Amino acid sequence: MNPAEHHVVVLGATAKPARYANQAIRLLREKGYVHITPVHPKLAQSEGLPVTHKLSDIRDPVDTLTLYVGPARLEPMTTDIIALKPGRVIFNPGTESASLQQALDQANIPWEEACTLVLLRTGQF
Repeated sequence: MNPAEHHVVVLGATAKPARYANQAIRLLREKGYVHITPVHPKLAQSEGLPVTHKLSDIRDPVDTLTLYVGPARLEPMTTDIIALKPGRVIFNPGTESASLQQALDQANIPWEEACTLVLLRTGQF
């Protein structure tokens, strides 16, 4: 899929440049991705992009949901993640959740444990 047509949702967006979620947004843009939806409950913007406060507010189809939220915060969002029906979910290091992965399997939503930054840098995203 052409990066310009690929919708990426970054769950756990931040305005802090040193954080991996912020680096992912910048690298996605560098690689030509233009349809990026950062998600954070309180943040107004990240890297100049408007931030969506809840997954349930996203209306466009999602090709990739990349996770930057720990398992304790992810598990209460399981229903919203399944309802989003992303084309795939990336569990970045530290976000792994057996219960969410099992729910994704039951919903036939592909997932992988990987690093979005590495996938982008190596052309595997």
